[in-house]
Amino acid sequence: MEAVNLNRLAYFAAVVDTGSFTKAAERLGITKTVVSQQVARLEAELRTSLLLRTTRRVEATEAGRLLHARCTLILREAEDAFGELARANAEPMGELRVGAPNDYGASTIAPLAAAFTRRFPACSVDLILSDARIDPIANQIDLSIRVGWLSDSSLQARRIGAFRQFLVASRDLAAGMAAGEPEALASLPFVANGALKEPVVWHFTRDDVERRTVRMRQAMTINTTPAVMAATLAGGGLSVLPDFLVSEHLNAGTLVHILPSWALPSGGIYAVYPAARFRSPKVTAFVAMLVDEIRRSQRGRAVGTA
Repeated sequence: MEAVNLNRLAYFAAVVDTGSFTKAAERLGITKTVVSQQVARLEAELRTSLLLRTTRRVEATEAGRLLHARCTLILREAEDAFGELARANAEPMGELRVGAPNDYGASTIAPLAAAFTRRFPACSVDLILSDARIDPIANQIDLSIRVGWLSDSSLQARRIGAFRQFLVASRDLAAGMAAGEPEALASLPFVANGALKEPVVWHFTRDDVERRTVRMRQAMTINTTPAVMAATLAGGGLSVLPDFLVSEHLNAGTLVHILPSWALPSGGIYAVYPAARFRSPKVTAFVAMLVDEIRRSQRGRAVGTA
């Protein structure tokens, strides 16, 4: 038996349902000739007579009745599938798998996921946090949030925000500092973030003109950013941390911004997608909420200085 063109099942089922090639053509919105040709080709593919044609009516043979019973189920399942797809494309629903780094995931993405599930109760969120790079395809996730700098230009990524980096120290440690220039920092203890490519080398700029590069004295190395901040709060040394983690501590005075007139490189916040032509509503809605949250937090973020 040759491979059957499943599209012809719809033509055949319409003829059996209406009892007429003419009425089937009207239902399908095509010509009678097309319906007749498609059913004839279906019979040829199956090598079986499916219809008995008379001058007054078209009736199914025994084989045709068996096939029609199956066709009805197949076509109904297809309609249901299309209906579910249409509903899914109209409203966010289903499980959303999101990958994010530990620090940004805990501070921003986890609270956002809670707000997302409240707004869209038909959705659930599976949040995967790791400082290792999470690939959307390899990890079968819908969306990966990356913070920093993208090195792979082939990714389907959208820059949705930015963050600043601040050199900070605990209040007690900052009280004993007299550093006025970046070079004076080199002898002070530094808490290095082992997840970074160059954890102890930092490039400072002032007014986009002056540039200084300083190699810090590494007092300890920690491989996750939240733990780096905990050690910095405990007085372990200076550290460079992102604004979304330290802003509350700067406002509260538990951390102090060191050398506020000098800037460190800013980074981007990216939504990284698996290769796909269309984005599901759940992904689109989540990214839209994240963009709104980034804008809101940046407007309201006040940075303390020393």
